[in-house]
Amino acid sequence: MKILVCISNVPDTTAKITFTDNDTRLNKNGVQYIIGPYDDYALARGVELKEQSGGTLTVLHVGEADADPQIRKALAIGADDAIRVNADPLDSYFVAVQIAHVAQQNNYDLILMGRESIDYNSGVVHGLVGEMLGIASYSPVMKLDIEGGSATISREIDGGKEILKAPLPLVLGCQEPIAEWKIPNMRGIMTARTKPLNVVEPVSLDEMTVPEKYFLPAPKGACKMIPAAEAGTLIRLLRTEAKVL
Repeated sequence: MKILVCISNVPDTTAKITFTDNDTRLNKNGVQYIIGPYDDYALARGVELKEQSGGTLTVLHVGEADADPQIRKALAIGADDAIRVNADPLDSYFVAVQIAHVAQQNNYDLILMGRESIDYNSGVVHGLVGEMLGIASYSPVMKLDIEGGSATISREIDGGKEILKAPLPLVLGCQEPIAEWKIPNMRGIMTARTKPLNVVEPVSLDEMTVPEKYFLPAPKGACKMIPAAEAGTLIRLLRTEAKVL
């Protein structure tokens, strides 16, 4: 089985975010980057499936050279090789086109990625890739088992969970508890240095979206403490000021 795991390169959740170029671009100076947490789940399950099936696992990232440390980490965790499409990931459609192009050239049985990235949180790339390749896509997948040429999937739906079977190939957006995150060991770190990381140029594509402005969330307002005996006051404030009732 040939598995492709797509990873994003996102700011650490503890990073302090600022903007530059008149608030049209993220200021990367001093920002620590990580593999997208949902992508980490996809990678962990991909490694497990590769070890079970005796197949191969390729990591794919659409981004620039500053993502190479995260790609090497994925190789250390258990991927066999990696591909980096050398481009600024402009938007979800652009990223999906690049992923689909690589997948068309290599005929993967299973394409895994996180349910969404934690920077833009669009959650649409897996669906776009599936449509471009003409194969089914499902998200968010919480459990995945492969037997023969089909997958058994457990995923969240409105009001509950759904279990279904689908033939390969598939595109899946993953989340916990599909697998436990894996930490690279020393042997993995050493072997990752010699594994192939192939850099390819992107498919040419017109820019579909242009950010007009980024801005930070409004700061939290002052906290009002209401004595427990004044429930009526609390209800009035929730109605008139917070407007949540």
